[in-house]
Amino acid sequence: MSKYTTGEVAKLCGVSVRTVQYYDERGILLPSELSEGGRRLYTEDDLKRMRIICFLREAGLPINSISALFAEENPQSIISILLEQQEQTLREELSERQAKLDLIEGIKRELKEIETFSVESIGDIAHVMKQKNKLSKMRWTMVLTGIPVTALQWTSIVLWITNGLWWLFVIWACVAIPWGIAVSVYYYRHVAYICPECHEIFRPRFKEMFWAYHTPKMRRLTCPKCGRRGLCVEVYAEKGGENNG
Repeated sequence: MSKYTTGEVAKLCGVSVRTVQYYDERGILLPSELSEGGRRLYTEDDLKRMRIICFLREAGLPINSISALFAEENPQSIISILLEQQEQTLREELSERQAKLDLIEGIKRELKEIETFSVESIGDIAHVMKQKNKLSKMRWTMVLTGIPVTALQWTSIVLWITNGLWWLFVIWACVAIPWGIAVSVYYYRHVAYICPECHEIFRPRFKEMFWAYHTPKMRRLTCPKCGRRGLCVEVYAEKGGENNG
């Protein structure tokens, strides 16, 4: 049977001699015998074990888990479970990193539209990007709840014109008015605005917000902190956020 020195095992497994020595110190790769000169010698089985250790380490498993694994009588049955758990961990980390990458790319896109920017403006953009999904979800909720109301509106108008059924339009009005009030309050409670001058995140009075000129992303408001009046960036507001109304 072939015998390998520490250096030979390290070379065959593509690791450093210090790594082999470290695994020896941790008790997960003990040499099968010592030479007369005291050199550590490893067998083919030891080499296979080292390759398994290297594989598990490359997969991201910690030393403690590998050590506990080899302490079991039947480590083969546990390896698949450990690998599944590690796969799930890596996928979660990948998802988190992708989310961070998307955030950075979004900030870079926004910065291209700004002629001059400061650290504060970068912070504003980051805040907008983080709240983007929540804001989008809120808007879709409003749109979806409005579809039946809009359908009832057009149906009542057509039937009033073609068949004289005016009472259906009255029913629509009785539904649309409470719906409009409810949606307006829901919208008001879930949005806030960032002042581009002082970077204050605030919620205006309901009346001011309701009648203000706006675009899909901004609304012309007066900042309660610095007094600037102009377009402010709309963001999603967590429950209990700033309220100046």
